Amino acid sequence: MTAPAKASATHAEMASAIRFLAMDAIEQAKSGHPGMPMGMADVATVLFTRFLKFDAKAPKWVDRDRFILSAGHGSMLLYALGYLTGFDDLDIEQIKNFRQLGYRTAGHPEFGHVAIADTTTGPLGQGIANSVGFALGEGMLAARYGADVVNHYTYVVAGDGCLMEGISQEAITLAGHLKLNKLIVLWDDNHICIDGDTALSTSDDQKGRFIAAGWNTLACDGHDAESIAAAIEAARKADKPTLIACRTIIGKGAPNKSGTEKVHGAPLGGDEIKAARDAANWPYGPFEIPEHVLSAWRAAGSRGQTDRAAWEGRFGKLGEAAKAEFARTQDGTLPAGWQKTISAFKQKMSSEQPKLATRKSSQDVLEVITAAIPEMIGGSADLTHSNLTNTKACAPSITPGNYAGRYIHYGIREHGMAAAMNGLALHGGFIPYGGTFLIFANYLWPALRMSAMMEQRVLYVLTHDSIGLGEDGPTHQPIETLAALRATPNVLVFRPADGVETAEAYEAALLNTKGPSVFALSRQNLPTLRTTHTEENLTAKGGYVLAEAANVAQGGKRQVTLLATGSEVSMAMEARALLAERGVHAAVVSLPCWELFDRQSKEYRASVLGEGTVRVAVEALGTFGWERYVGLDGAVIGMNGFGASAPADKLYAHFGITARAVADAALERL
Repeated sequence: MTAPAKASATHAEMASAIRFLAMDAIEQAKSGHPGMPMGMADVATVLFTRFLKFDAKAPKWVDRDRFILSAGHGSMLLYALGYLTGFDDLDIEQIKNFRQLGYRTAGHPEFGHVAIADTTTGPLGQGIANSVGFALGEGMLAARYGADVVNHYTYVVAGDGCLMEGISQEAITLAGHLKLNKLIVLWDDNHICIDGDTALSTSDDQKGRFIAAGWNTLACDGHDAESIAAAIEAARKADKPTLIACRTIIGKGAPNKSGTEKVHGAPLGGDEIKAARDAANWPYGPFEIPEHVLSAWRAAGSRGQTDRAAWEGRFGKLGEAAKAEFARTQDGTLPAGWQKTISAFKQKMSSEQPKLATRKSSQDVLEVITAAIPEMIGGSADLTHSNLTNTKACAPSITPGNYAGRYIHYGIREHGMAAAMNGLALHGGFIPYGGTFLIFANYLWPALRMSAMMEQRVLYVLTHDSIGLGEDGPTHQPIETLAALRATPNVLVFRPADGVETAEAYEAALLNTKGPSVFALSRQNLPTLRTTHTEENLTAKGGYVLAEAANVAQGGKRQVTLLATGSEVSMAMEARALLAERGVHAAVVSLPCWELFDRQSKEYRASVLGEGTVRVAVEALGTFGWERYVGLDGAVIGMNGFGASAPADKLYAHFGITARAVADAALERL
């Protein structure tokens, strides 16, 4: 006789499934953070079973709601939800091998590892800041294609740590200003941080803070399903972004450790887990989820299929051109013919040979490519007229509640800008670029690092790139910044010498779909050096011989190789002329992107660097890193300390960064 079928799962049972998967996985790994998944299990259960629009079997459905676990240390919450709702890439073996090499279930959620992770989180505050870009992306796509095609929410789970990080202030004030009413933050209000009670380090009125930033605020009992549901329902109807303070108990369900910092970042231990099982009347073994509970969760994971089918019907009613454009931009494919605009621009520069700052050349390039690539979205951290990031095609600007434009005024929020650009890129449909001074890369670095880790095509337009910015002085002169950017994995760093190289740099950056690019651009005017047009993108090689030694064409040999980037390439050309007066045969190598140059064949690199020649590099920045190109016997002309405040020409002379110094360094080594 078969046993009677188990009644449908209760909310408590479904939440317990999350809690015990988290406990068991962390215990097996002997590493992890059980407190947050256990404390937010009730909130997550309500969200995923009643509100979140998603289909576990179509995890990249464009009009799904986005879910961001900003408190990424609680990653087992996300992985448990992925397994329970039926995501194909999160089976029970992935849960059992949490934090193990070769498995997708990393210590913090990583975009591209598991489909349920809409972004990589872990560095606190990044997720909530990404959410601004996600929510803005939804509004911008809806403005273009209509609410029948684009109509979804962005939900964020954030903890006290996320709200303490400074980036959260940048994020919430920008979101409040823009009135991103489809952004809902579920705050895990448990009053605990690693050191103990949050009262040790903060007395902020978080609800008051969000209200001041233009948010709607609500509160709920984070362990009462109906209280949670009522708050989310109300948030979905708000005309501004909403914070829901979910009062929770960290480690809910652990009889002896819940409510304390002891449950935050360490396994509970076998005895505590057994006590938790007994207290919850959960008679199942490690990693065992009873069939009726798993079935209820799988039903939650598939309930979005109806919504998706309805959406596909609405999408099908779009005109053919609109459907094709929507699909193209979601795929990240660039429009046909865009590279012709780059070629035409290069021809114009080589023909007219203007003397322009590369920040101005950048604006001129952006004018033509933003007209050709409508998904490019510009912006600046309150430096539009210094960075020159605005273009006619990107007008009008995005304003509160009106998202039809293509230019974002981020305000003085460099870190928030970079994180929001990550969110825009991850949302899909857009290629963001944003500007600030190169020195302020130091402010946005953690988000740029995430761009690189997540392989997102985000463009950083960073101007005022050397001591050449002049009078603003050492606080603004980025002596060490470029070296640090070059040291960051998967970042293309371009420092172009003229308008032609600037155009080529943008072309290479746009073709690079697996990571961000940085443009280090001059404040001062520079001559056009590429006076003969070539269809080939020489900058895409990272480095090339701009001017070979004059005697090579007659069968002679190069004696000296002068290496430079950006504003110092023209200085190297002057040094070449000085050496020629002394009968020394020197070539000039422009090295606008070290990362791309290092990808070239050994033979190509050797031919450019000139094996057996004296090598001298010049860059009006710190010298770190040039050793790999000049060798032990070479020389680097650059900065060995901070700069000073003076006109640019006076600074170059004062610090000995001159064509004469370059030529003399070469002569000393012959």
